Amino acid sequence: MKTALLLLVLASAAPVIAAEVNPVVPLWPAGAPGSEARKDEPEKVVGQNISNVHFPTLTVFLPPSGENTGCAAIVCPGGGHRDLVMDKEGYTIARWLAGHGIAGFVLKYRLARDAATPPGVPQPYTVERDALADAQRAIRLVRRRAAGWGINPADVGIIGFSAGGELAALAAMRPGAGDPNAADPIDRADARPAFQGLIYPGQSQNIRPAPGAPPAFLACGANDRPDISEGLPKVYLLFKAAGVPVELHIFAGIGHGFGLRPGPAAGWADQFRAWLVTEKFIAPARP
Repeated sequence: MKTALLLLVLASAAPVIAAEVNPVVPLWPAGAPGSEARKDEPEKVVGQNISNVHFPTLTVFLPPSGENTGCAAIVCPGGGHRDLVMDKEGYTIARWLAGHGIAGFVLKYRLARDAATPPGVPQPYTVERDALADAQRAIRLVRRRAAGWGINPADVGIIGFSAGGELAALAAMRPGAGDPNAADPIDRADARPAFQGLIYPGQSQNIRPAPGAPPAFLACGANDRPDISEGLPKVYLLFKAAGVPVELHIFAGIGHGFGLRPGPAAGWADQFRAWLVTEKFIAPARP
């Protein structure tokens, strides 16, 4: 009887324990601006992909005790702005970051071409207004709560994949200074990412770095579509011309959407961490 009771207690506690390990933090507890009336709508989940997003959140992955570098990255999954590839380009990435001393925050952002919107119904969101607002709010929120998470506010960057890479680049190009007079303390924080990781980013032709832009790490597959495989080298040269620190990796025999899958491109994450060391966002790993 005691054993059965113990199992019942543990089973009921499991969701709480999981939530404590990876808490989900709303960007705006009362609902995102313009989306308040839809914040309680159920999301549409197909496999590991999510659409019908109206209540943007961050899922928190913190490094183990004693391994925290103080660096953090907002992780923006891809999905063509139709849905969010939350596992492959979100949770898996954040787990890897946390396992290597970097706090990962997976951003569930509003979608400009949401697959759950019925045909003929106007899409309620845009990348440049709503998804960007979510990314900026995410950076501000992490900076505001940095002390509680053991993060250096100056070392909060952003990394994105495919459509999420497009969003990460946009957040870096339109940083949004904090408003010191804002009623909401989060809105007082600066939204400029300290660094940007653009992994096979969409719309690379729109990436136009200015002098003083956040340092950039770029990666794609040589077999990706031309706007990425041929466009990203051009973006690299634009960063160089602007005097912005930049590193580019192109992996032979690889197409789009490789994430952290085993294969020729699997080492990009180690190279990203090494780049963060080079740019002095984190200290070298101890021997």
